Amino acid sequence: MIDLYFPNGFARYLAGGALIGSGVALLFITTGRQGGASSVFSSLWSYVSRASFFQQAALRDSRHWRLLYALGMLAGGALLTLAGWGLPATAIAPWQLLLGGVLAGFGARLGGGCTSGHGICGMASLSAGSLVMVLTFLASAIVTAQLMQAGG
Repeated sequence: MIDLYFPNGFARYLAGGALIGSGVALLFITTGRQGGASSVFSSLWSYVSRASFFQQAALRDSRHWRLLYALGMLAGGALLTLAGWGLPATAIAPWQLLLGGVLAGFGARLGGGCTSGHGICGMASLSAGSLVMVLTFLASAIVTAQLMQAGG
């Protein structure tokens, strides 16, 4: 049964979960802040955009540690690729991946945070709002997957 859902084994998922959990715990212990990728994106835009949204004190004042946070996510992916765990092959066209990323990013900003912020940090801190968001993310993903499968 496990082979059906994890045909390449589940060690990489356990390792990834342990690393993510350790990373967000370290971030919280050292800064008292919760991590999330959508706020990283917004705060990093404060370096290059003078739009009032990106120049909010909350974004400007946190952009240095958020830059390190983003670099850490990139470095982690690069290290796993170098270790031979690489990226899985996909038949999805690059434009579809890009469109999906844009839509997910828009939804994350609209929802007040992303899956990493709500799903990892928010749920760990027992936030009721994060629970609602995670259930919304999951329900949307299930419906979307079912529609895509039905559509071929």
